[in-house]
Amino acid sequence: MSIFGSIMQKIFHSAEAATPGGSPAAAPATSAAAPAGASAAAGSPSPSAVDVADVLTQKATQAGGGGNWQTSIVDLLKLLNLDSSLTARKELGSELNVHAGADGTAEQNIALHKAVMQKLAENGGKVPDSMKG
Repeated sequence: MSIFGSIMQKIFHSAEAATPGGSPAAAPATSAAAPAGASAAAGSPSPSAVDVADVLTQKATQAGGGGNWQTSIVDLLKLLNLDSSLTARKELGSELNVHAGADGTAEQNIALHKAVMQKLAENGGKVPDSMKG
């Protein structure tokens, strides 16, 4: 699975688990016409029903902090228990076609975070405008 697919799965699956009873009515199946990347969240609630910031805030609270996931791709990946290494971030940059700054620089990391949030929004997730690219 792609790194972005893993991000979607972790966020949308968490939202499904938080839904009382995992109600199928609140979680329609992903259609064949779903946006690219949505298949990674198959079996999850409709992304439009997922408030990304709320899910991540809840995860940060449960983790006792969560760092600065609102702007840091490294902290976001760590919060989701995903690989945050430079190699993983390079791969994520390739997946999302993000080539800002040199590998591992603050410029690249900020651009990656914004691209992830933008892509989540494009796939129907509710993301605050301040977090999108």
